[in-house]
Amino acid sequence: MNVFIGGAWPYANGSLHLGHIASLLPGDILARYFRLKGDHVLYVSGSDCNGTPIAIKAKQEGVSTKKIADQYHNEFRENFNQLGFSYDCYTRTDTKLHHEVVQDLFLKLLEKNKIYKKEVKQCYCNSCEQHLPDRFVEGNCPHCHQQARGDQCDHCSNILDPLELLNRKCKVCEDTPVTKNTEHFYFELSSLQNDLEQYVLQAKTNNLWRDNAIQLTERYLKEGLHDRAVSRDLPNGVSVPVEGYRNKKIYVWIEAVSGYYSASKQWSQEKGTDNLLFWNDQTISYYVHGKDNIPFHSIIWPAILKSTEIGSLPTHIVSNEYLTIEQKKLSTSRNWAVWLPKMIENYHPDSIRYFLTVNAPENRDADFSWREFVYSHNSELLGAYGNFVNRTLKFINKYYDGKAPIGKVDPVMRTNIIQLYEKVGSLISNTRFKESLEEVFTFVRYSNKYFDEKKPWVQIKENEASCDETMANCLYIIANLAQLLHPFLPFSSEEVKKMLSLDAFKWEEIELNSSTSLKNVRPLFERIDVGRIEEVAKLNEETS
Repeated sequence: MNVFIGGAWPYANGSLHLGHIASLLPGDILARYFRLKGDHVLYVSGSDCNGTPIAIKAKQEGVSTKKIADQYHNEFRENFNQLGFSYDCYTRTDTKLHHEVVQDLFLKLLEKNKIYKKEVKQCYCNSCEQHLPDRFVEGNCPHCHQQARGDQCDHCSNILDPLELLNRKCKVCEDTPVTKNTEHFYFELSSLQNDLEQYVLQAKTNNLWRDNAIQLTERYLKEGLHDRAVSRDLPNGVSVPVEGYRNKKIYVWIEAVSGYYSASKQWSQEKGTDNLLFWNDQTISYYVHGKDNIPFHSIIWPAILKSTEIGSLPTHIVSNEYLTIEQKKLSTSRNWAVWLPKMIENYHPDSIRYFLTVNAPENRDADFSWREFVYSHNSELLGAYGNFVNRTLKFINKYYDGKAPIGKVDPVMRTNIIQLYEKVGSLISNTRFKESLEEVFTFVRYSNKYFDEKKPWVQIKENEASCDETMANCLYIIANLAQLLHPFLPFSSEEVKKMLSLDAFKWEEIELNSSTSLKNVRPLFERIDVGRIEEVAKLNEETS
């Protein structure tokens, strides 16, 4: 089976925070799971290095957009690597190939009569002496009256035009912009209304999308799709490939989602293989992002794919809700965030992955609390999983000289493990990551109970054969837990694999043999001092 996984592209204008990771982590869980199953996986993403956010940051710091993009792209790539994200291709939107692919898609849309020219009014700042890109305009949303950007309101999720904003101002100089006529290209989204209605109905019927994606997309369709500008007067980005308009740039909302296709082309060129293997009707695809990106993945990207006849429309829309911080809405402008570089510097990557999965904002907003993070690590990762692994392996080292006990694995235990693979795999493939991880940890707790009830420290003195079976079962459990947890906790799983000298992981039961011997046994996790909770909770002292 071919599985395509696309992770949303973070803007390269500032450090990543836990809100980004909460929405992107499911992509890596999926990729690792399907690889263990033996499926053909292509997992791509990249840094969004074009468009307004980078231009604003560059203007604020008085440097080039390339310098800003380079700085944060390199930081993102390092951070994702440190967290174990297993991208097959992590690229950027300012590559020559990406520009060529986007321009080619633009020309195909033009050829199919899905793009037309139109003279429109656009915000113009007399102080900055330029037409303002949508994100250069801020004001109040005309629908909910909250603070909003010119392209979208994060409070009510409406897609906006800057001219709709109330109390408009230029983000750079804060002057009130005027309106001037200019000519732009428009995508005839309205012509795809019926096609997209059928597409969304099928996704809803088959329960393939998150509820928030269904509800928001149905709302847009009910209101009727409107044609949208596909070009803008931007300082950086992909030039419109039409003579007389090359000073204009292709709008980021159509250009960034096309990155999934350009990234697959880059991967195919690097690997010498065919990227079209992942762009056909037999491919299952997962698009992983936060709910603010829903319409771009549920309407815009399918519309582009349908219009250009590439095929392989998104199968699963994996759209998380928001992550709050200590019960308050995350705000990068007020520095109310938990910045990823600092988090990685201080905590085990599996601790971060565990907390953001088991507390994932899958169906509603979830909260990151320092207290809950510390207790989650100490009680679950260290106290339950780490404790079971450590007590078992230490016991085997002490009483069996580090060699696997010769004992028969309980058939009931084997049945439970085999069923666990089936259940957890089904939950992952259906994007229920929180529930899948909870299933594994329910078994972890059962395993600790099994150890306590068998009392191997007594058995070794009174009935050595019974102890052999107990420890053989515990070792069997550990090997399979490491494999089951690999999509979620890859670092500790790799540690267990080394300690048990296991072969490459696969999504199937591991059967150990008597030749198994332990190597370099050490604890998987260290306790986090609860006294640090108050110290680390001072979020405003954390800087990007």
